[in-house]
Amino acid sequence: MTLVRFAAKLLPGDAMATVSLPFRTLAWEGGIDGRFLILDQRRLPREQKEIELATVAAVRDAIKSLAVRGAPALGAAAAYGLVIAARAGADAAGVRQCLREGRACLASSRPTAHNLFWGLDRVARAGDGVEQDRARLLARLLAEARAIEREDAAACEAIGRHGLTLLPDPVRAMTQCNAGALATCGIGSALAPLYMAHAAGRDVAVIARETRPLLQGARLTAWELAQAGIDVTLIADAAAAHCLARGKANCIIVGADRIARNGDTANKIGTYELALAAARHRVPFFVAAPLSTFDPALRAGDAIVIEERPGEEISVIGGSLRVAPEGVCCANPAFDVTPAELITAIVTEEGVARPPYERSIDALLAGAAGAPA
Repeated sequence: MTLVRFAAKLLPGDAMATVSLPFRTLAWEGGIDGRFLILDQRRLPREQKEIELATVAAVRDAIKSLAVRGAPALGAAAAYGLVIAARAGADAAGVRQCLREGRACLASSRPTAHNLFWGLDRVARAGDGVEQDRARLLARLLAEARAIEREDAAACEAIGRHGLTLLPDPVRAMTQCNAGALATCGIGSALAPLYMAHAAGRDVAVIARETRPLLQGARLTAWELAQAGIDVTLIADAAAAHCLARGKANCIIVGADRIARNGDTANKIGTYELALAAARHRVPFFVAAPLSTFDPALRAGDAIVIEERPGEEISVIGGSLRVAPEGVCCANPAFDVTPAELITAIVTEEGVARPPYERSIDALLAGAAGAPA
């Protein structure tokens, strides 16, 4: 079934347009005793299958194994995981104890994506002031998790509108990893402006880097864009600079997992080198992310914790094909940090931040009406 992800005016004066995709990334069905479902991204593109996560341990394992992934989607998944943990409590006191234990469990899953911890904190705080009523407490927790999902979908829509104003015409975009609908609760962050440009009838073509070692660009971004009918070309990671030197892309747009207050941005490994190549060839480099990805406690990116993942992800492809000798030492950082000086603009749901980022990001986070746009 086609699920409509966006239906609104792209820009003032525009006709109504829709972006429709034949999948959903995650969903909570029913009330407090309902089911939490995710699209298992480990199976893509071979199989499109939803799975139910019925325990907090199952949610943690799904996050850690990348069955659900993408910073905004992790915020919602962690929020629903905390609801699952909380409902195991027999009374209000038990619910609060389960909240504490569930938060510790889920917080140990992946360290880099700020949205995950932001989602956990929002749900945990939602129960403040509800002392003895278990049913009311649980209802409030679920309502907060649903609000996180709903707000992210709206943020994707707004990011798409703001980002649309930055795209050249025709659009020849390059992207890294997956920052589309599969990474969010809506139509994506980095891919949202591309979806809107396509819906508006503009000429859009995308170059997707494969994104080794887990091939999120090849498995997920290429699949997702093809589902939407957008022209997509897959390249090896090492071919990016070659393509830029030959004018194959006129903009780069990527997502983010954590953004410091000075604009330094953590994203999937390989983003930094892509930004360096973009600077060399004078191609604008855009980051798109909701405000929930910003970490106001960090002044700069050197304080961002970088997740180190198992070496087998490098030495083995697809879980079975060994491409390196047995016993070889592997280092597998999942993210790198792109310095703010290499970023042309950062697109959020509240507007577009430009250098100097110390001022523009603070203004966006404060909700200032005069924030750069």
